[in-house]
Amino acid sequence: TGAGDVNNFASGSFGHLGRGGKMSAGSGGKKKPSKAERLRMQREEEERRLFEEQQARLQAEREEAERRERERIEREKTERLEAKDQERRGLELAELSVLEENFLIAFQWKADFRASAKWNHYMACDGSPDPTVPREINTFMSLWQEDKNNDIQIVMEKGKKVLELIQKLEFSILDAPYEELTSDDVAQYQETIQKLQALLHQKYNEAIEQLLKEASSYAESESGNMEVVIKDANVTLCVWANLKKNPKFRTQIFRDEERNPTNAFELPRPLTICDIGVRILHTHYDHLSPLESFPREPPKLDIPRGGPPLIVTTETMEGDGDHKSVEETSLESQHTPSTDVVKTHLSTVFLKETKNTAVDEIPAEVHERRSMIFHSVSRAQLSALAFPEIGEGPPSEEPVVDLHQFMPVGGVYHFDALKLPPQAKHIKGWTMVEVLDTGLETYPYSAVCEESEDTSLYLVGLTVNLLDSVIFFEEPLIGRWDPEGKCWRTDGVGDVVYNMKEKEVSFKMNSFSTVTLLQDAHLNMPYQSWELRPHGANQAVLTVLTTFAEVQIQIKENQCLLISVTTIEDANLLSNLRGIWMPPLALTIALRRAGMNIFPAEHSSKYVSLNKKDLAAELTCYQQMALVASTFAFGWSKWNWMCGEDQVVFKACECLDQETTKENWALYMFNGCRAQKLKITENSETFSKAIAEESEFHSTLFHLLKDTASEAALERVKGTHYLFVDCVYQLLTATRVLTYA
Repeated sequence: TGAGDVNNFASGSFGHLGRGGKMSAGSGGKKKPSKAERLRMQREEEERRLFEEQQARLQAEREEAERRERERIEREKTERLEAKDQERRGLELAELSVLEENFLIAFQWKADFRASAKWNHYMACDGSPDPTVPREINTFMSLWQEDKNNDIQIVMEKGKKVLELIQKLEFSILDAPYEELTSDDVAQYQETIQKLQALLHQKYNEAIEQLLKEASSYAESESGNMEVVIKDANVTLCVWANLKKNPKFRTQIFRDEERNPTNAFELPRPLTICDIGVRILHTHYDHLSPLESFPREPPKLDIPRGGPPLIVTTETMEGDGDHKSVEETSLESQHTPSTDVVKTHLSTVFLKETKNTAVDEIPAEVHERRSMIFHSVSRAQLSALAFPEIGEGPPSEEPVVDLHQFMPVGGVYHFDALKLPPQAKHIKGWTMVEVLDTGLETYPYSAVCEESEDTSLYLVGLTVNLLDSVIFFEEPLIGRWDPEGKCWRTDGVGDVVYNMKEKEVSFKMNSFSTVTLLQDAHLNMPYQSWELRPHGANQAVLTVLTTFAEVQIQIKENQCLLISVTTIEDANLLSNLRGIWMPPLALTIALRRAGMNIFPAEHSSKYVSLNKKDLAAELTCYQQMALVASTFAFGWSKWNWMCGEDQVVFKACECLDQETTKENWALYMFNGCRAQKLKITENSETFSKAIAEESEFHSTLFHLLKDTASEAALERVKGTHYLFVDCVYQLLTATRVLTYA
């Protein structure tokens, strides 16, 4: 359009308004609507509002109807699946019971192994005592008590044997089930342990006294004082004697044969001119902390009977052509005839033939079997399963270390000032020495000075070197032993200097004291994630990722091996433990003492923000995971925190070739009585218990996984060795990954 057309359009528009008399082209105003127009507009607005409300109501009704229809369909689907699950529940539990015999066979095998070990020791006749036999171990202790040969090398060599005996007793207590070892036996073993510990320390005192009597023969050419460092795998002994009494001397750094610094001390000024010796006896073990106590009776575990009555029908057993008969499965699962003693008649109960469709309830033996499996674990693991009542008592004003919260790591440093025995004198070809029958005497000292004096001149300084065989994830707490209270205390220690890069800690005290380095026992709990992955037949790898480290443990039949402990800074930690096959309980003890604790104890729930689960559901899940661990991989899921206390959620997939992608994983939920595959994934925005499409409810985790398993996978499950199943179960029970991750 041209400019003229635009002008004509504008002129015509305003001219029309002018003719109506309502508005002139030049007025620029707007006519006020009449009352009739306002009423009409209000009426139209009201009609529009009512129409919109009606449409919204109709839409809401349609959505509500659709929602109810979806719920009805879902409810009917769930009811059908539940009915189907209930119908075959008896058969599934029957098939599972055959696999569960692995636990009872392993239980009997371990009992036979312990009995065989005692018999083999008796037949060996090698002179070494059986520490569990009072007559033998008492004779051993009496003979060493009477032995007056106090040579330090002989004592250290004999000490290795004593430590082995103590370790055997500790393992016997922890490994045996409650039914096999009575509380009186445990008390006897612990009394023997304490006697052996006391005897060993006494012998070290006698050997050190002998060294100090010969202090002048160990005098160094430079300082003129005695300086001795003796090391072995269990002990580092540093002894110094003040032969020259030089008042300017205050600091002594001990060095080993390679001239590497071991430990050091700083002498208070008043002691520089005294006849004293100083010993730093670093035992790489802890024989001071109180022994672990156990309840006289096993903890009461509430093992439910598994929901509604268990029904098995003839139709179910005959109609499922895809399943092998339970009798065939039972025959295939028997690994060794020597273990028939633990076989029960449960399998035959389930296989009772009936020619009609009457139903039979599963007998109480199912419950008894489950309870037997739960209680077949070791005393240590069974005691750790209970959640003690946590009281809110008043906090203690005493700076006493709670050994449920902290654990000594790296052993104990016995740091003492000792009275120097009379030294030998050489007179006219004769060697004369005053013999005192006082034994090794400590030199009493406590820092006391005037207010105007420098207190640092009167404090006792100690520098300790950390062992390479332990891990400290944070700067350790210094604990000082209180011999009267029989406890570790944190008072009386100051001026602490940490040099973690050089593995060195320095501090000062008011007196000479026995000390240890303490670490929070629960630094690595709760775990960040975990994964159990098969690595061939009867082999698997358990990986636990914590805040500070990643731990990998290989499982092969009844043995475990530490593959690695990796942190951001170091991938070569605990090289002394890596590559050594040992029973799962032994590995648990070794890792805990090395500072890598991923094994919750009885009181851990007091110090860890855990994801508490129903104990029976948790243990049942560990059992059924162990049964298929040579074929299926399992892992952590974030939804385990959202599903409630009575359910556990984890991811799983078949893993025969050790290659698993993210797409292979699926989420599963289990409460000990019913297992289902979840519709959600790990990346879903919200949690839902909706069952996955084309899946069903099952009474066992094994049968749920069986739905999608390959024939090769099922064959491997049937051929899994009972010791491997038991070993996996022990590790899962020890780490409790479903509760502490």
